[in-house]
Amino acid sequence: MLKDSATDSLHGVPAGFQHDAFVYTSDEGFVRRAASFVHEGLAAGEKIVAVLPPDRLAVLRERLGPAHDQVRFIDMSVAGGNPARLIPLWREQLGHGPVRGLTEAAFAGRSSAEYDEVVLHEALTGIAFADDHSFQLLCAYEASVGIDPTATHSGAEALADKTFRTPLPDVPDRAERLEFRLADLGHVRVWVNGQAASYGVSRDRLDDLALALHEICTNSIRFGGGSGTLAVWVADGALICDVADRGRIDDLLVGRVLPPLDGFGGRGVWLANQLCDLVQLRSGDDVTQVRLHTRLR
Repeated sequence: MLKDSATDSLHGVPAGFQHDAFVYTSDEGFVRRAASFVHEGLAAGEKIVAVLPPDRLAVLRERLGPAHDQVRFIDMSVAGGNPARLIPLWREQLGHGPVRGLTEAAFAGRSSAEYDEVVLHEALTGIAFADDHSFQLLCAYEASVGIDPTATHSGAEALADKTFRTPLPDVPDRAERLEFRLADLGHVRVWVNGQAASYGVSRDRLDDLALALHEICTNSIRFGGGSGTLAVWVADGALICDVADRGRIDDLLVGRVLPPLDGFGGRGVWLANQLCDLVQLRSGDDVTQVRLHTRLR
């Protein structure tokens, strides 16, 4: 059971990256802990970046007063709607002295699938920055969300591997299914375009989805045994495209680190993360699944 620990931190990786969290039950509990963290950083001459949902940005700005001009504020609902974009975002902030980050990825109102990806993201963050001594990150959790940060900030590697290797929830019986091979990629695009258009997906979003899906299906053909299965359905106000094959991905950070231009593989998942509202990826011994979510509105 979560408790109000706005004055306490949970320590993740003590040697190197400092990844802490606190739980709050009120606006005052949040802003007290957050403002103290920011002021400590400003006094130390650190770069301060706050990636928070709009309501938390507003209360923190107000509490900081004139000092808010020294903080970079980023809207979490835009920059981190797909949590897989957050590790690249933090990488962009590093490289010019110490960085102190304040974030709330598990903000209220997310879908259950998004919360699942926040948990995986938090665990992967501990891996991605484990050796970075110039970066500390404080994660806020509203108690009503019901996520215990001790699970995401301690034993990050084990949690990340377990989550990454555990299959996603089953594809529902109502989903439309299509088997595909290399010769079928053109048909896949036409078929999904028809499905998406029938549910009211806009032309711009349809083009984004088509490109992302092409990349993921191509990966299935190249790395997953030459074929795959595509399932399409609607849930939680989003069109969902699930691609499954017999391949296996070993890199837990796939799609969260931009591969080099001369690299082999990885760019398709990276591109999908930039184009889709949410991307879920799981890979075990028997199957790899990539689930693309595109909001209908």
